[in-house]
Amino acid sequence: MMLIGISTSVKLVEQELWQREEKGLIGILPVRDSAEAASTPSPGVQTSKNQEETSDSHKLNGKNQPEVIHWHNRGVAARALHLSRGVEKPSGRVTYIVVLEGLCRFSVQELTTRGTYYTARIIPLDMTKSDMDQVEQDPEFVMLSRQFKAMAMELISVLEQKQKTGGRTKVLLETVPVHKLADIFVASFEISFEEQLSMLDSVDLKVRLLKATELVDRHLQSIRVAEKITQKVEGQLSKSQKEFLLRQQMRAIKEELGDNDDEDDDVATLERKMKAAGMPPNIWKHAQRELRRLKKMQPQQPGYNSSHVYLDLLADLPWQKASEEHELDLKAAKDHLDSDHYGLVKIKHRIIEYLAVRKLKPDARGPVLCFVGPPGVGKTSLASSIATALGRKFVRISLGGVKDEADIRGHRRTYIGSMPGRLIDGLKRVGVCNPVMLLDEIDKTGSDVRGDPASALLEVLDPEQNKTFNDHYLNVPYDLSKVIFVATANRVQPVPPPLLDRMEVIELPGYTPEEKLNIAMRHLIPRVLDQHGLNFDFLQIPEAMVKLVIQRYTREAGVRNLERNLAAIARAAAVRVAEREHAIPLSKDVQQIASPLLESRLADGADVEMEIIPMGVNNHDISQALRITSPLVVDEAMLEKVLGPPRYDDRETADRIATPGISVGLVWTAFGGEVQFVEATAMVGKGDLHLTGQLGDVIKESAQIAMTWVRARATQLKLATAEETNLLEGRDIHIHFPAGAIPKDGPSAGVTLVTALVSLFSQRKVRTDTAMTGEMTLRGSVLPVGGIKDKVLAAHQYGIKRVILPERNLKDLAEVPSAVLSSLEILLAKQMEDVLEQAFEGGCPWRQHSKL
Repeated sequence: MMLIGISTSVKLVEQELWQREEKGLIGILPVRDSAEAASTPSPGVQTSKNQEETSDSHKLNGKNQPEVIHWHNRGVAARALHLSRGVEKPSGRVTYIVVLEGLCRFSVQELTTRGTYYTARIIPLDMTKSDMDQVEQDPEFVMLSRQFKAMAMELISVLEQKQKTGGRTKVLLETVPVHKLADIFVASFEISFEEQLSMLDSVDLKVRLLKATELVDRHLQSIRVAEKITQKVEGQLSKSQKEFLLRQQMRAIKEELGDNDDEDDDVATLERKMKAAGMPPNIWKHAQRELRRLKKMQPQQPGYNSSHVYLDLLADLPWQKASEEHELDLKAAKDHLDSDHYGLVKIKHRIIEYLAVRKLKPDARGPVLCFVGPPGVGKTSLASSIATALGRKFVRISLGGVKDEADIRGHRRTYIGSMPGRLIDGLKRVGVCNPVMLLDEIDKTGSDVRGDPASALLEVLDPEQNKTFNDHYLNVPYDLSKVIFVATANRVQPVPPPLLDRMEVIELPGYTPEEKLNIAMRHLIPRVLDQHGLNFDFLQIPEAMVKLVIQRYTREAGVRNLERNLAAIARAAAVRVAEREHAIPLSKDVQQIASPLLESRLADGADVEMEIIPMGVNNHDISQALRITSPLVVDEAMLEKVLGPPRYDDRETADRIATPGISVGLVWTAFGGEVQFVEATAMVGKGDLHLTGQLGDVIKESAQIAMTWVRARATQLKLATAEETNLLEGRDIHIHFPAGAIPKDGPSAGVTLVTALVSLFSQRKVRTDTAMTGEMTLRGSVLPVGGIKDKVLAAHQYGIKRVILPERNLKDLAEVPSAVLSSLEILLAKQMEDVLEQAFEGGCPWRQHSKL
């Protein structure tokens, strides 16, 4: 078989073979001078290469002269058995694949050209039948034939044994004449071009058989050498298996002799750990199967380390080990919660309820508590206090920013670098099966192509499913029903509803200024002093100064900024204390000196200088002296020096509502309640409404509703005369929500928007001590909103005295501390007219005519 691709050869095939129904004979001639330049052809492709080179008679050299081709004087006559045509892409060159059958050798007498290819006059070189009969009677030929057949039979046997094939090749030895067998065998060998020409020139059958026998013997010897090399390599590979068997035998011998010292045997140590782990029966069977597989592996094998790490995890997990819970004392638990946290009465009461149920029914299923509130209100510390009150260990798992489901369920062991999920890893670290597990920032999980962690948590937080929690890495069920789960979140909205349904949400809206003051005096100041190496003998922060810090430097739901400001004061005090070179600690061996004179001087508040000279020590060996001075007391001047000028004051609301068109609203954010100002102004225009302040779609719709309501009630509110009912004629209205860098959305600004527009059109200022919140309908009804406690606390912190709320939010005031309610005037509104009646000094603007 040969591939024809050269243009001259393609012409030959097209004219003599492709276009004729009766195919003629073609001759195959080698090219001697180009054979050395070409690589040695592979068996069965030699004729193709020679044909391509033979047919290319018009190749040009570097001087544009036809290249002289030296043809071999002997070739093979062949006929075409199969012919196929193809087109190469993208060049479009036509190629042919021709399957040829060699018929006889010939000698070239004359070579001429016919167009683009050659024709030749030849003389056949094969013997006639009578000559063949005469040669076959020659004893030497008979001996060479037998020798060749024996050698060929041995080669065929070796190849069939190596390739596991049948004996179909042996049939050729019995059916094909011996002189053709020599050509067939030699054509399948990888030999040089010169050797191929030598076989082609061997017209004498004796010479041909002798050369073929030599080539077959050489090929047989090369196969035997290759087999020896293969056996040697396989023997080296089996050496490691032999060593493994010997080690197993040595271990068995040591066990029989009782001399099995396996203290350093890592696998034996792992097996003892697994037996002591207390696994359930079904998991123990799985672990034993993995252990048997590990024992059969060598430490050098790729899967050995991963299997060992997996079994080590199974042995380290607390399958049965649990924290010993002491007898629950509700009074002691309540005292502990009160000592750790100030306020939070509702949350503490819920925790005590759970402890009471645990005391009556120890195996009761605990609820999944979810503490929702702004940062810094004590959500994480509450979970730690629950663990302390129960006498259990505490483990925290942060879910903020987790987007991969494998962080919850683990990676499958087929992956490189696989590891268990955070839940299983946390249980391994804590070492007990019944800890209090905090799922921190559960509202900040995300989802992408790697899965949804929130969906994976559905199984974890469901008491009916977490008894058989299946971690992908662990690949065996693990019981999570003994774990008490506590979650924390800043907002409820991002949590998926199915996951939220599995948790009991407890809101921590924030602290009042009075609560912040008590927290600072009881917890923050002692902790800050301890963190900075101080005590009350060096620094004292009066209660009045803490109030100033709360009022003028912090406005937050939690106490983190308050703690930062207190830390800044402590750092300033630490600098002053460190600069006092005379302050040295007393040795433990120095006894207290009782002196009436010293006590009287100290009682008068005077500074006393003392020099202590230990017995047996030279005066100049004493590096410092001791001076007793009064502690540093923080005052208002020091506050401004350390913390800077006050950031907030009570006059902010009054200063900002200095002109008509401004109202004060109350909004809820993830960081607690906030006061939101709404500013409206008018200008010459075409009656358009402009909204700015990075607003969402809901709040934009609220502005449209407010504008529509005011325009519809313009005559009733006496904002326009009966003849001039269009408030927007010839003017545009621009409404702005300050703090434009902060996104804003929600329906609770409806009443605030109406109040600002009415103030703008009536040219009357809104009361500076009044803030409001509520959603408004197109008909003027005031609907309830959420976050009432946070909003009321924010109004209280801003110094606002009057708060307008929807009437249906009256029930939410029960959660507001009584101290805050007593300092505020709560005004309830059912219709928008009720809001306007309370928002303006002297009542609603419809009492007098006003025009913009």
